[in-house]
Amino acid sequence: MQDKKYMRRALELAQRATGRTSPNPMVGAVIVKNGKIVGEGYHKKAGTSHAEIHAIRQAGARAKGATLYVTLEPCCTFGKTPPCTGAIIRAGIRKVVIAATDPNPSHGCKGIKILRNNNIKVKTGILEKESRALNEAFEKYITTGMPFVILKMAQSLDGKIATKAGESKWISCEKSRKLVHKLRQQVDAVMVGANTARVDKPRLKEAKLRVIVPAGRVDLKKFLKGLKKKHITSILCEGGGELAASLLKEGLVDKIMFFIAPKIIGGRRAKTSVEGEGITRMADALKLKDISVSKIGADLLVEASCLQG
Repeated sequence: MQDKKYMRRALELAQRATGRTSPNPMVGAVIVKNGKIVGEGYHKKAGTSHAEIHAIRQAGARAKGATLYVTLEPCCTFGKTPPCTGAIIRAGIRKVVIAATDPNPSHGCKGIKILRNNNIKVKTGILEKESRALNEAFEKYITTGMPFVILKMAQSLDGKIATKAGESKWISCEKSRKLVHKLRQQVDAVMVGANTARVDKPRLKEAKLRVIVPAGRVDLKKFLKGLKKKHITSILCEGGGELAASLLKEGLVDKIMFFIAPKIIGGRRAKTSVEGEGITRMADALKLKDISVSKIGADLLVEASCLQG
């Protein structure tokens, strides 16, 4: 129970840096001695000190003989900053409790091995699911070289994203639009098709980086993989129904966020949230998991992960 209590605090700290650590993960750390927190910290921005270092600095001499709670396995390699394992050893920390091991194939469990070789007790798996969910974009990026893709749609109850004349402002309510504005600041880039880019320039100005998919036939998997050189770990797709259909068909969407407004638009010529050719057999329908539904103002927000394959 105490382990979970302190790890929850570490997760809370990690979340403070949402949208600011990419391409690094979000990490929080708490140092506990004699049942009291004596130091805590979180990774604030890529290239700056890691969570463990902030916590050790705050704890000072009190870190000796203490327990460190950290949401991700401490790093053991030199990058823009020195390895955290060395700082932990020098601080005299007695035990390290880790939520999740490092998903980086070249790093995983090496940090744990170094700590144990220096007579530091290590415990893993405390709130691991929560830690991995926090860094789902980082985990996909570091293991596949592909960005984590969120497909966002604002649609009417009958699945329309615009009227037959193409009018789409505004289907969703103000609260939903504010939430989407916040989401654009949390991801690395916003992706749209060439047509959406032409007609919706003001919205794209909110994005840290704009990714525009060219018109015509595009190898979307190759296109997304090419974004690795820009260190893009997460993308919010706000394109139209054709781009949405293509991404879903190719199995490139990790998560959907559909804002459903209590409105009915109707009409065969009104565009829907997922266009394309569609499927013939119900057995071929895309399956979703981890579904949640929440009320945002007048709208409903449906979030789910896509089951691929």
